[in-house]
Amino acid sequence: MRNYNYYIILRTVFVLGSILFALPAQSQELEKHINEALENNPEIQKFELQYRIASEKVNEVNTLPNTEFSAGYFVLEPETRTGTQRFKVSAKQMLPWFGTISSRENYASALADSKYEDIVIAKRKLMVSVSQSYYKLYVNKAKQAVLIENSELLKTYETLALTSIEVGKASAVDVFRLQMRQNELEQLRLVLEQQYLTEQTTLNKLLNREKTIEIAVVEALMMPSEDFEINTKNLALHPELLKYDKLFQSVEQSELLIQKESHPSIGFGFDYINIQAGSDITFSEKGKDIFMPTVALSIPVFNKKYKSITKQNDLQQQEIEAQKQERLNTLETLLDTAINDRISARISYDTQVKNLKQAKDAENILMRSYETGTIDFNDVLDIQELQLKFQMNQIEAIFLYYIQTTRINYLIQ
Repeated sequence: MRNYNYYIILRTVFVLGSILFALPAQSQELEKHINEALENNPEIQKFELQYRIASEKVNEVNTLPNTEFSAGYFVLEPETRTGTQRFKVSAKQMLPWFGTISSRENYASALADSKYEDIVIAKRKLMVSVSQSYYKLYVNKAKQAVLIENSELLKTYETLALTSIEVGKASAVDVFRLQMRQNELEQLRLVLEQQYLTEQTTLNKLLNREKTIEIAVVEALMMPSEDFEINTKNLALHPELLKYDKLFQSVEQSELLIQKESHPSIGFGFDYINIQAGSDITFSEKGKDIFMPTVALSIPVFNKKYKSITKQNDLQQQEIEAQKQERLNTLETLLDTAINDRISARISYDTQVKNLKQAKDAENILMRSYETGTIDFNDVLDIQELQLKFQMNQIEAIFLYYIQTTRINYLIQ
């Protein structure tokens, strides 16, 4: 068997490096979490054990059929010229057709190869799951920070409103509205805190560790200045598609094996018969035991079974090809969707940057109005709500960009 462990490590490191391409250099937390998940996740361990079991079957099939032994005692003892037959012992060993055992090994190896692809697929999916969960934690923390920032801004406006009341340029209603808005932001923040704990549990369980372990996330994710080049031709080498190739090859090996098994098998053995001479026998060879070498031939005269299996193998190969094409179509759709969604995320991000700048300009105008003694706190709340909306949309755009990048890497790396 080939040494797949080294190959698995190489492919895993390559995909891991692609997923982490945009992670800020000052934080390697995500990489650490992914490595820990690959080492400890029970689903990965399950697939690795399944592969080891399939690999071990190569040793199972590398054997000859059981040697047959038999013994019998003559209840009614037959008489011969040399004496009376007392008991009989036989042994026989059947040998399969030339190359049958190696064909069995090849078939078992082909099945193990397909199980190996399950490991690669599971590791890729795990890296995507860990990355997405990590990015969700980042989004949650970023939104909490924005809510705190806006709450502090509203407190500043509240102070301005209280000052305006003293000079008769605002009413207590303005203060209450600002306070209610602060209460709403605090509610949203507290809800996000609970959602963070839920997602933290999700990520910890992907790493197969206690759910309460605190996870540190990067403080800021920046939108990359440009997108990396996407080679869609790599999609044809995706392990989900390679698995169908391995399954196709296993059926080919199954057909070669059945062709070998449809040939005759030959066996060698012997019969030993114990003879006891009678007192009345004077023949010179009296009492001499019988030893008879034997040859057996097993011929599949009725070979309808093998013809049926050959037809099944042919149909199964057609089914595998259809499944592969179906999966390829699905992966192409997923890749196209991810690419377009990532473009949309960048468009959304650029729009939010413009909107935030304009919202900030509007806020500055309101502050200058306050200096001249005129300020409308309804406008203050409107601008604050718009600014919060744009900030949240900007965070979501960055999150969507990274999520789609992770999906693209899963499909083409």
